[in-house]
Formats: sequence, structure tokens, C-alpha cells
Amino acid sequence: MVSPNGASGANGEFEAQNPQSINIELPDAVADGLYANLFLVMHNGSEFVLDCARLLPGPPKGKVLARVVMTPAHAKSLAASLQQNIAQYERNFGPIAPFGNPDMPAQGGF
Repeated sequence: MVSPNGASGANGEFEAQNPQSINIELPDAVADGLYANLFLVMHNGSEFVLDCARLLPGPPKGKVLARVVMTPAHAKSLAASLQQNIAQYERNFGPIAPFGNPDMPAQGGF
């Protein structure tokens, strides 16, 4: 369960703190997700825009697959949620190698 501010809790922590829960529908058309490996972020005084794109080997041409527009407060909440989830991932699986770091083994499970 994810709270309106982006915080997630295990075993119903959010529900225990806030008896009003939100039901979020995941339509079949988006349930499989999409793969993006390039993210472009823009902002103005009232919103942030996150373009999710895919850049494949070959011609240097990417394609934006999704555009997410959000308020600055939601962008900050997204950043905090990502930081929290990355920290949890690294506790479980070890550090994530930054791009171009030859000292870290390649990651992947395929």
C-alpha cells in the first residue's frame, strides 16, 4: 500500500496510521509496465515533467514512452520514495553500481 504522500508501509502500517485508505486500480493495459532507461526532467514554477524514454543500441535515437506531470510537492515525495526504496534494495541486494564504475560488478539477473 502506498500513502498519498508516496510512503509505503509493510503489513498495513499506513492503514494503521490513517484509517482512510485509497483503492488504486491497475488497468490491464498498463499492468505489464514499460522499460525506460533514459529520464528527462523539466520544471517550471508550478509543475515538474518527467519524460520516460527508451534508448536502444544502434542509431542514437530515443523515444519518449510516457510523460508524467506532477506538482513540486509530488515530485519531492517521489524523490523521497525512490531514496527510501533504493536504500532498502541496497540493504537486501548490495550497493547499486553507478554507470561507468569499473570497480563494481555488472548487475542484472537475466
